[in-house]
Amino acid sequence: MEKVIHGDKGGINVSQSKSVCETVNGSHRYNHPGVLAGQGDGAGEVYVQRHLRCGGATSGAIYFYPDGKNPEDNSLYVSVFIALASEGTDVRALFELTMLDQSGKGPPQGAQSLRAALEGGPYTLKYRGSMWGYKRFYRRTALETSDFLKDDCLIMHCTCLKELLKSGIGSDIVFHVGDETFKAHKRILAARSPVFNAQFYGLVGNPNVDRVDVEDVEPPVFKAMLIFIYSDELPDVHELTGSISMCTSTIMIQHLLAAADRYGLDRLRLLCEAKLCEGITADTVATTLALAEQHQCVQLKNVCLKFIAVRENLGAVMQTEGYNYLEGTCPSVLAELLETVAVVDNDAGQVCRKRSSSSNLGMNSMDSVDLNGGRRLRRRM
Repeated sequence: MEKVIHGDKGGINVSQSKSVCETVNGSHRYNHPGVLAGQGDGAGEVYVQRHLRCGGATSGAIYFYPDGKNPEDNSLYVSVFIALASEGTDVRALFELTMLDQSGKGPPQGAQSLRAALEGGPYTLKYRGSMWGYKRFYRRTALETSDFLKDDCLIMHCTCLKELLKSGIGSDIVFHVGDETFKAHKRILAARSPVFNAQFYGLVGNPNVDRVDVEDVEPPVFKAMLIFIYSDELPDVHELTGSISMCTSTIMIQHLLAAADRYGLDRLRLLCEAKLCEGITADTVATTLALAEQHQCVQLKNVCLKFIAVRENLGAVMQTEGYNYLEGTCPSVLAELLETVAVVDNDAGQVCRKRSSSSNLGMNSMDSVDLNGGRRLRRRM
């Protein structure tokens, strides 16, 4: 661990002190010796523990301030931060910083609950020296008499949640989805999803459950949902499905949106909705519209209606199996579709009339559509 001493003119001197760093699949364990000895140096004086890795080969560091980072806190708190220690690609991840109870009596503890720590979403470190962490990680006087400090040594864990999902280290729940199983961590799931929180820790929940059978969700969809929970990012759908087909990708995102709604993952739902809006085609728009209606996705529904109402798209959409599904599951949407078609026709008619206002040939042929299958031609004068 390096002790970085900021000089009066902004210079930085580095001296070495003994430390131990152990990395286990995304969970980095750091021993910070001389915590009490470092106090009294003043706010802003920092001990640096390097060799943090999260996000490929990108290197990071733990910055520990025994007297706090900011002078205005009057050395009442210790501060802890994660910092990018090398140039490279941006690091965007969900982190957890905790101290180890060295008495073995209690669980690790951080500056706040995991739920609160994750509410702000993932943290992006964009350039060397950029930081994320806590100015008031722990009250200094409480730390001095706590079981987190032993022989003037503090042990900290920095966990990158995405790597924790990959390794399965410390998992306490197994999900059986179809023919596949997925290991996970109940407290992380509960911190991210109100449904999981109720299932494990609610009034009728069971905190001791270690197996859950999941029905009506395909394994790739559940895996994608877990990746989002641990990283707050929409996973690569093509990689998960093993297909580059746009149709397959759309179907996957449709199912993922339904899963997000089921487990109360509002941000994932919004990401899926945006992705579906970008990839609308005549082959998939009808099933996407049915999905939007069933899950109250207003923006997605409007985009689908406007796409179908365009005359160049309408006939092709009506020939798809998805349209038959839409008729059977969401008949009320057909009335809204008729209204949208009328609006689009009216707008198009106004444009045509403006263009032909100087001509005496102002006849405008338009198809009038029977959305139950028949078509007829109507002339407007």
